[in-house]
Amino acid sequence: MFKLIRQEIDAMIARDPAARSRWEIALCYPAFHAIMGYRGTNWLWKRGFRITARFLSQILRWLTGIEIHPGATIGKRFFIDHGMGVVIGETAEIGDDVTLYQGVTLGGTSPSVNSDGQRGLKRHPTLEDGVIVGSGAQILGPFIVRKNARVGGNAVVLSEVPEGATVVGIPAKIVRREKDDRFCAYGTPLGDLPDPVARALEELGREVQTLRNQIAALEADRAGTAAGADTPAKPRIVAASE
Repeated sequence: MFKLIRQEIDAMIARDPAARSRWEIALCYPAFHAIMGYRGTNWLWKRGFRITARFLSQILRWLTGIEIHPGATIGKRFFIDHGMGVVIGETAEIGDDVTLYQGVTLGGTSPSVNSDGQRGLKRHPTLEDGVIVGSGAQILGPFIVRKNARVGGNAVVLSEVPEGATVVGIPAKIVRREKDDRFCAYGTPLGDLPDPVARALEELGREVQTLRNQIAALEADRAGTAAGADTPAKPRIVAASE
């Protein structure tokens, strides 16, 4: 238990430059309190004390602003930076070394449709090892966000994200596929990120210009052919000897 607590604290120190000591993490970080509380409620949940687990998780929600369902599966060295407004659903699965920022939702789609039929089914996403999710992002549905993927702030992810990819936007689109194991704050790499919408508009603009050039060439050729047909033929000059 103490080894697990030490790992959680050290992971937070490694990913948050504002953290200066283990005591600061233990006393002042609501994410640490929420995660440690989740470990206890998850232990109760797995042993059938589900009402008790849910009640304690609600108390932790009031105290920390972070809602983690005790039925969720969370790996080692999990870090929620700032934390306020984070929601993690019952069937969500989170691997090792995952980082979430404030306002992230790991939710399901259409939970009010045939609720009885959905109980016990996988409704929430799976985040593999090393995933980083930026603030305000919504990951909705029972699909997988693959290892070391990056989800930009306020993105709405509705389908599987490939390993190492970076996705942004509503709905989320892939803007980078390079695999990178380095930590990336807020899930958004520094530097020039291509905008998929702007890129599509640029390609469409180039195609329109190409078509315009082709049309202009055809019209010029057609005009030249018509001018040649309208010009009267020059009379043939024949020598007297002929």
